[in-house]
Amino acid sequence: MKLIKPTKKYEQSWKAALAEFQAEERKGFWNWEKEPDNLDDYMKQTRNNEKGKGLSESFVPSTTYWLIDNDEFVGHTNIRHKLNEHYRKIGGHIGYYIRPSARKKGYGTKILKLALKKARRLGLKKVLITCDESNIASQKVIEKNKGKFQDKIPSDPEPKLRYWIEL
Repeated sequence: MKLIKPTKKYEQSWKAALAEFQAEERKGFWNWEKEPDNLDDYMKQTRNNEKGKGLSESFVPSTTYWLIDNDEFVGHTNIRHKLNEHYRKIGGHIGYYIRPSARKKGYGTKILKLALKKARRLGLKKVLITCDESNIASQKVIEKNKGKFQDKIPSDPEPKLRYWIEL
């Protein structure tokens, strides 16, 4: 199991995961203003995001990684290099998303653990991670990775829970 930057090698698996995300009618966590549909464009966008190039006002520089297990795309994570006002409230430094067919298998805990190592290499000393109040699975993932609950803040459509993790 490893975190890698997006690559054509796993395009078929990524497309299958994208179809799963779309079937559940929830927006995936893409750190882009639209759902990706073309891997080449998506990879270019993630490289630009990492360099802070062409970001809209609401975004900050971030690095995208894919979680690969047994040569399959399992999920993705975005590590924001810094926070703006929005991400201080909602989103935090790290977001992660596991494809529906791979959930409840420990991948959420693993992707966050690996993302924390990458965040440390970026020079971050502690990271903010948030989740929806109803997302019990994500709460458990954060807590298994030593997340310390800070507070609950109002958000639409539901409150967000905010946690800090010391690196």
